[in-house]
Amino acid sequence: MRYLLCFTFFAIQFNVAIGQTLTGRVYEKDNNENKIPLIGTNIYWLGTQTGTTSDEEGYFELEKVDPEKLSLVISYIGYQPDTVQVPINQDSIEITLSVNRELKEVVVTGTSLSKFIDELDAKPTEIITSKELLKAACCNLSESFTTNASVDIQFQDAVTGAKQIQLLGLAGTYTQILFENIPTLNGIANTFGLGYVPGPWMTSISISKGAASVVNGYESITGQINIDYKKPDDIERFYFNAFQSSHFKTDLNANASVHLNENLSSMLLAHTDFNVKALDDNGDSFADQPKVKQFNFLNRWKYESFNGFRSQFGIQILNEERRGGQVTTGGQGRRYEINIDSKHIEMFAKNGFVFSDEPYTSLGLILNGHIHEQNSLFGLRQYNAEQNSFYSNLLFETRTEDEIHSLTLGGSYVFDQYKEEFDSLNFFRKESRPGLFVEYNFSPSNLLSIVPGARVDFHNLYGTFFTPRMHVKYRFDDNTTIRLSAGKGIRSVNLISDNLKYLASSRNFVVVDRPTYEEGWNYGFNLTRYFSIDDREMRITLDFYRTDFVKQTVVDIDTDVRQVRFYNLNGKSYSNNYQIELAYQLIPRLDISAAFRYSDVKTQYDKQFLIKPLLSKYKFLITASYVNEHRDWFFDTSFLLNGNGRIPSTQQNPVEYQRPESFSSFININAQVTKKINIVDLYLGVENLLNYRQVSPIIAADDPFGEYFDASLVWGPIEGRRFYAGVRLSIL
Repeated sequence: MRYLLCFTFFAIQFNVAIGQTLTGRVYEKDNNENKIPLIGTNIYWLGTQTGTTSDEEGYFELEKVDPEKLSLVISYIGYQPDTVQVPINQDSIEITLSVNRELKEVVVTGTSLSKFIDELDAKPTEIITSKELLKAACCNLSESFTTNASVDIQFQDAVTGAKQIQLLGLAGTYTQILFENIPTLNGIANTFGLGYVPGPWMTSISISKGAASVVNGYESITGQINIDYKKPDDIERFYFNAFQSSHFKTDLNANASVHLNENLSSMLLAHTDFNVKALDDNGDSFADQPKVKQFNFLNRWKYESFNGFRSQFGIQILNEERRGGQVTTGGQGRRYEINIDSKHIEMFAKNGFVFSDEPYTSLGLILNGHIHEQNSLFGLRQYNAEQNSFYSNLLFETRTEDEIHSLTLGGSYVFDQYKEEFDSLNFFRKESRPGLFVEYNFSPSNLLSIVPGARVDFHNLYGTFFTPRMHVKYRFDDNTTIRLSAGKGIRSVNLISDNLKYLASSRNFVVVDRPTYEEGWNYGFNLTRYFSIDDREMRITLDFYRTDFVKQTVVDIDTDVRQVRFYNLNGKSYSNNYQIELAYQLIPRLDISAAFRYSDVKTQYDKQFLIKPLLSKYKFLITASYVNEHRDWFFDTSFLLNGNGRIPSTQQNPVEYQRPESFSSFININAQVTKKINIVDLYLGVENLLNYRQVSPIIAADDPFGEYFDASLVWGPIEGRRFYAGVRLSIL
């Protein structure tokens, strides 16, 4: 608790904000003169590199530049561009664009940009807006990537319901997750953390592959996922969502905001989900999903001084209970139980100041502190863990008037205290790491951006870390952009929480080499090309990324079927990831996307150089979205083909407990229809339409206290076909 008290003190002391900005919304009008927000509109100050894009509500924020350059340029494909003179004392603006009548049959194209590439970012960043999230049953972050080709979601095991993301063919522990550029869901909270982010709270998700910015730390190895939540000053004033599935999962969400005065606003977000009944569709005596009861609250505040100060701060409180395991008593008269209780408290503050006499110079401070406690029981095995963390990041940013040169430098301090207890293994450590960083952006024209960066961190346990990274963006023309990146990432290893799924087995934990940290290099390229076909835009994206590990803790479940062994990498470990994606509006109001990805991931396991287990070699995804002419019926579907992969050897088991050495490809189809009635949305959908399930995902389910029990070898769906229905109410 003392860390939170210190954090609260600092948050009060540094209640400042990023400087004066212009806020606004961009619309177009339909035939009935109704305003429709335009998503992904390009907005920038004439003659500068300072710009942004509008979100799913047409909303944007843009920092003001020199008073002599307050000419705002607004452009959107298929619409007539506009240039607006903005008085220096004007803080908000509303813009309506007109359809370019020289084009053929151009209608509203905003809905086709429910996901798009951020063209202003030197990093390859894909933006998923809330409209894209509404195309599927997005109850939480783990269910937010149904229509995304880059990120995979997979069950960690067959009993706890925990899910993990995979980016570039590697586990989610190598991807840094951020909440509005604040590191979150790290350490012990990582196992079930994806379920701690309710879908209705999010306004967008930004996915950056490869080397990320050094500003946010050194933890990113395969990329970053940055989540934006609803804010107190958003256009939405009240929201309610109720969700019910045929598998007895219920979700309730609500949020409300209030403007206390012109400077101060607040929002309360509330979420609860519960699964009241345990189902055993495959008849193995184990619940396919545990009973879950979660209560999650976030209160956030925003302060605007309008003279160079801004602050955002808030607190999140979460409590979750999971109850799973056998639904009937086992043959030995005992029932194998899964009990997991988690408590999470987190506080944050984002503050900044823009110097009035130096409009291109600003100072910001980010603070975050959290406590996470988890008590777990897996049959006869008990695991208890606690994490106390504090994060601070001080940033100084300046740029030249011509926008060619910009510099961000600063310092950070991170403190983590971990305590893990399992069987005879006890891990306790305190990590203290001050760091310094610098990032330079050279943009001599709209065609080229070069962004080198580096940071030095002084770790109290592992010594000094030097983390260099580089991003280059070059536009061959208005329709073709290539991005190159390279950089190093480092992460500390939490041996038990990173591998919690193996507690749902009889495997013994054998620590050959005590884990410390992992280090890897990532480099790759991204090519984006736009074409105009029948006056509609088609986007093709090609990318390749490779990750090479210099230091890695190998998790070996191949050498001995009754052990999970941990030792330092002695050999090669890499991941090659190839992807091509196409997005196009096939006919008016029918948007389709198609993507193919191939992953080549191998690691040296003792004396064997093997393909990563339980990973599909390839993925083929097609999504389609259609909206009727009146925009009150929405139809969305996704078709996913997951490729084959390797299963760790089980040949040491008795015949009845052996599994094949590989799994076959399988198909997963989801569909949803939504009816909009004024401020209410009614939706009905189905997941896993073909009812495909992994056969016998639990080894020795009939003898869970025996030596062969293993629920960790999961590569496919656990649940069968699931129908769901819901209602959303939004008041602006």
